[in-house]
Formats: sequence, C-alpha cells, structure tokens
Amino acid sequence: MNDPTRLGDLLWTRGYTDPAWIRRFTSVGRELSPSRRVWRGAEPARVLPGEPVGLDALDLGIGGATMTLPDLFTSAQTDAFLVLHRGSVVHETYRHGVEAHTPHFNASAAKSYLGLMVATLAHQGLLDRSARACAYVPELAGTAFGDAPVEDLLHMGTQVGYAGRPFDKAIEAQRYYAVIAPRLRPYGYNGPTTIREHLLTARATGKPGAEFRYENGNVETLAEVLRRVTGLTTSALLSEMIWSRIGAEEDAYYILDSDGVEAACGGFSAIARDVARVGEMLRCGGAVGDRQVVPEEVAKSVTSGVPDGYPRRVRFPAAPPESPATLSYHDLWWVLNDPYDSYMASGIHGQRLFVSPGLDLVAVHFGSQVISPDVPVAPLVQAFLRIGVHLGATR
Repeated sequence: MNDPTRLGDLLWTRGYTDPAWIRRFTSVGRELSPSRRVWRGAEPARVLPGEPVGLDALDLGIGGATMTLPDLFTSAQTDAFLVLHRGSVVHETYRHGVEAHTPHFNASAAKSYLGLMVATLAHQGLLDRSARACAYVPELAGTAFGDAPVEDLLHMGTQVGYAGRPFDKAIEAQRYYAVIAPRLRPYGYNGPTTIREHLLTARATGKPGAEFRYENGNVETLAEVLRRVTGLTTSALLSEMIWSRIGAEEDAYYILDSDGVEAACGGFSAIARDVARVGEMLRCGGAVGDRQVVPEEVAKSVTSGVPDGYPRRVRFPAAPPESPATLSYHDLWWVLNDPYDSYMASGIHGQRLFVSPGLDLVAVHFGSQVISPDVPVAPLVQAFLRIGVHLGATR
C-alpha cells in the first residue's frame, strides 16, 4: 500500500526524473497555464556589449577532478548560460532548443525579485517591515503568515503547518504546485484551488522569527501585501519598478492561478539576457547608467543587512542534509559570505542569478536538472566563482 505522506508516492511528482519533461515546463510555461506579461516598457533595449572570452577549456577545479564548462552543462542539464564581466557579455550559451529570445522558468529565483520590491517600498516608507502582514491583508489574521511581521516573511522566519498536516518542505512544495496547476493535481484532490485559499489554511506551529524554514507561503503573502499597498498586480508592479527600467529586450511573464493571481514565489519566466540586466543593475549599486532603478541602500543591503537575531548560516535547500550550513538569507536572497560580497537568486532545476560585486561578475544559469538523491547537485556556485577569479586575473 502506498504511503500518501511520502513524496515518492505522490502521483504529481512523475516526470521529475526526466530532463526532457522538466524542460517542457521550464521553456513553454505560458503555453500550458494562464499567464500575465511583465511589460518591458516602451524604451529601446539597452545594449549589452560583447567581449567573448574562451572559457570552454578552463578547468573549473571542482572536486579534485578536471571539470570544464561543457562537463558542467551536461551535469546541470543546462539550457542557457550567460556571463557578464564588468558589464560585457564574455560568454553566452544556449542548448536543447532554448534560444536567446526564449523566456525560461526562473523558479524560486523569482522570490529574490519580489524581495527587491518589498525592500524598496519599505525604504520609501510605503511599507512597514515591523508590521504584521494582516495589517495589510486583514483576512489573513489568525494564520501563520498573517500574524507574522513582514520582516519575518522576508527571512523565511515562520513555522507553519497547512490544514493540520505535519510540515514537510518537499511535500508542501508539491501541494503548492497542485494549487496553481490543475493538471498536476492527483486523482481525488480536494484541497485549495487558489493561492489565497492555500494561505488561509496555514497555522503557526511556533513563534515567528525563531528559526529559518524555507516555505513558499512567506513569499505569496508578501506578494499579496504588495498588491494591497500599491493596488497593482505583481506583474504590473515588477514592470513599473524594475523591468521597464533596466532596458529589457523582452517581456517576461508570470503564470496565474484560477483567480488570476500571479504565482509570485516561482511562476516567473524571462530571457537570460534580461535576468543578467537585473544582476548588472544590482552590481552597479542599483543603477543602470544614470538611472537609479532601486535605491543604492537597498542594493547594498542584500549582503550587509541581515538583521540581528536572524540566522547567519542556513542550509541551502538543494544541499544534502549532512552538508554544513554556510549561507545567510536576507530579503529573499542567498548570501554567500565570501570575500567578494557575492549573493544569488536561486531556483529548482538549476535556475541562478549570481551577482559578485567583488569579482565584477554577473552569471545567469537556466537548467532542467532532475531532482533525485541519485543525481549529484551541479556545482554551479563553485563554477561561477572560478570563472570570476579567472576573468579578474586575465582581463
């Protein structure tokens, strides 16, 4: 008899061990689900200068064995990889039918873009980080997320159980997919059918701010707070605050639930070049040329602003359970605590936006890597750092 509490027995996980199946959803999401565009704006695209550098033969020096970029791409099931060094494109690769103009699923990397908007509005005095979320979304009062301060949501600081279930991160992630994607619901599913319904089932199992627990509901609550504060959809707000101000080449898009609400924690797709423009804007202190897109204080606070009382070291979700905790987490960004002030937005199946001011580096990786205990996690961060150090020494 199948145990319904085990992730491996859930019918909607079928296909997660097939890169081709994953790629179908990472590259054509808007053909499979309702979506809403994030407008690039009316201005011409900002040119990314190209200064190609041969990196394919570089030994990335990982794990004591020779690994080159082509080896890494095979390991990570890479769909797109782009590197900016000092603002110039030094490497750009597209594989498996993905092209430069193809929007690709960013998965949980999208959390970090939402974090930028929350931090910016708070910096502008339009949002109180110390206020409970229910001050902005009254119907969430009495739920784990509604009763938590905005600050705790930004740091994954809630302890929550849904509908009386014991919390299991992997299973709750799959149940979230069932909420937003009817085609992924198992036979007999009778749970929430919208993001808002899902949030209403959350109950606190511990005091907010006491520990780090990576959970999508924190981000969906923040997205709802932003909608109430600004009166705009998540798509319109991202367009107004960031996408139309970075010189983007293409519209991005969010997939929607059956209420027409964006899946803010991971339903976002964009082309690699535009994600790189977001990273370059941040590397340059929040500015694109003479335009300040996000306040310089917000851009710099990603690595410097972890508040007292929040964990300075947390375990990356894709890391094995026995791995040491080496990262910090601030305003929905992963902070590496390395000598280069590096940080990143990260998503399932190998989506990364890596920003390293100290190395003058921005790297974007899109992938369709399978999630399985039998498949080693591709060493993307180690590769980014090795490339950055190499470029700094040779350019």
